[in-house]
Amino acid sequence: MTIQLFYGRQVKLETPRSDVEISPAILNNQCQRCLGDIKKQWRLPNEERYCWHCHLLGRVRESQYFGYLPEPHAFILPTRVCSWTGELTPAQKQISQAQLQALTNHSSHLTYAVTGAGKTEMIFPLLIQAIQQKKRIALVAPRVDVVIELNKRIHQFFLIDSVCCYGDSLEHYRYTQLLIATTHQLMHFKAAFDVIIVDEGDAFPYVNDQRLQVAVQQALLEKGSIFYLTATPSKQLMQQVRQQILTYSILTQRFHGHHLPQLTIKVSRYWRHQLPRYIKNRLKQYQQIKRQFLIFVPQVTDLQLIYNQISDVISIGMVHADSPKRHQLIEQMREKKLLGLITTTILERGVTFVGIDVIILGADELPFNETALIQIAGRCGRSIERPTGLVLAIVSEVCYSVLAANNEIKYLNALR
Repeated sequence: MTIQLFYGRQVKLETPRSDVEISPAILNNQCQRCLGDIKKQWRLPNEERYCWHCHLLGRVRESQYFGYLPEPHAFILPTRVCSWTGELTPAQKQISQAQLQALTNHSSHLTYAVTGAGKTEMIFPLLIQAIQQKKRIALVAPRVDVVIELNKRIHQFFLIDSVCCYGDSLEHYRYTQLLIATTHQLMHFKAAFDVIIVDEGDAFPYVNDQRLQVAVQQALLEKGSIFYLTATPSKQLMQQVRQQILTYSILTQRFHGHHLPQLTIKVSRYWRHQLPRYIKNRLKQYQQIKRQFLIFVPQVTDLQLIYNQISDVISIGMVHADSPKRHQLIEQMREKKLLGLITTTILERGVTFVGIDVIILGADELPFNETALIQIAGRCGRSIERPTGLVLAIVSEVCYSVLAANNEIKYLNALR
């Protein structure tokens, strides 16, 4: 195991090493990776304690150790950082300047920008300056699909060595200036990064998991900065703005200048048993004009019900969080080999398909809350060629969350 793997990172060891700092893996009944308390029942057959909280990252036992070395910033800067030749809009430039000011001030910042505002492009100047200043950077998101999308975008334009880490990624961790990863992966790090960018910081599971939020703080160097990017900020993030813990920028205009699509609400109580004729007719029209689409459903069990009703007439796939071929199907959708996908909320954010329409079945049911519906509406109109799109919300009855989502979209569109 090379010494670079210990830089700013807690590496699990069976026996101590003399060339790194050593600490017990479990100390005072607390896991030193996720900082979770060890429950009495978490014991192996030999009575050894272990941590269940973070076991998906590899089991931590009390007989093990963590090896660590302080972050040395021991990387070589590229002669050229970025090949992107695009230009930010005046509104985007204002956001970018606020981010750069926060970087200079060693403060943290929230960027609240509607879906399709160009959040990824807005952080390019931030990334360029941080790289040139030899800062170590982590670009993280709670969901794997978002991380994969970010990795593609960064690799498209940035000429810096980076590593992409998530649960089942094929790429093994190595020491680089830029890490692109899920927020879970930050549990491995301690005082490693000068800059941590958290994309979709209001998303599950990060928003409800205190350990993930602590992991971000633990991975940050003492004078480091955290940059949150989201279209639907959580109450916690907005509270930190009010408490002046975070500086704050808002952008309500999409990059092409068009409005965020509003929900078209229709009532259908028995869509699980039989899709309304107007939906089937619309899908036939999509088949004729080759328009791609997403159909969102509330529950995994709904996927097969809807698939059985339409798969005989249209090329379509199904995806959910545990789909073994999820990434392949998403790629087929990007490459236009599939006309559509039936999906759970796993695709509500972070994944871009150009020129699509969206149908939300059971939009009045959980887990479709106000935040999810706004994010789903943002899947439409994400290109200059087709800056609009249909967001059709099918409900058994009109409810608060659907109306609240539409009202928030109206409000954001009116702020221009």
